[in-house]
Amino acid sequence: MAPSNDEDLALSRRAAAGDSAAFAMLVEKHERALRGFLARTFGPDVADDVAQEAFLKAWRAAGQYDGRARYSTWLTRIAWRCRIDALRKERAHPPADDHEAHAAAPSLEVDDMLARLSENERASLVLCEGHGWTHVEAAELLGLPLGTLKSTVARAKTRCRAMWEGAEHG
Repeated sequence: MAPSNDEDLALSRRAAAGDSAAFAMLVEKHERALRGFLARTFGPDVADDVAQEAFLKAWRAAGQYDGRARYSTWLTRIAWRCRIDALRKERAHPPADDHEAHAAAPSLEVDDMLARLSENERASLVLCEGHGWTHVEAAELLGLPLGTLKSTVARAKTRCRAMWEGAEHG
């Protein structure tokens, strides 16, 4: 286990015992990366809500973190499940006004390209290329076989490259 994992495991154990200062240290350490992943993957309009829910669940489940994976992996897995659960609820009860569901894409070119990818392509690409996760870690988080994750990342890169080249020549 890496030193950072040791520190995160110790902080998580303290949080599980009710030490809110220890949990605040975990939040401070991991919040920026988690919100960045969520904003790139699901859009900035939902990133804060999903991150808030994920941290709340992480606080309640602090005793379940066992240090086998990085804390960021464990936390991102919680956030991913929070968003998937929210999407399932939204599909079961669609909003009366569908206008908000089709909000304008961010104005940055990279964000425009990411917005055109499927959710799995976007998440795979952001985790592996944007956040430096290994293919094994990303596959585990997303619940995909390793080969599927690798081909998803490759497909997302190819699609982004084609969009970029089309924008340059178009």
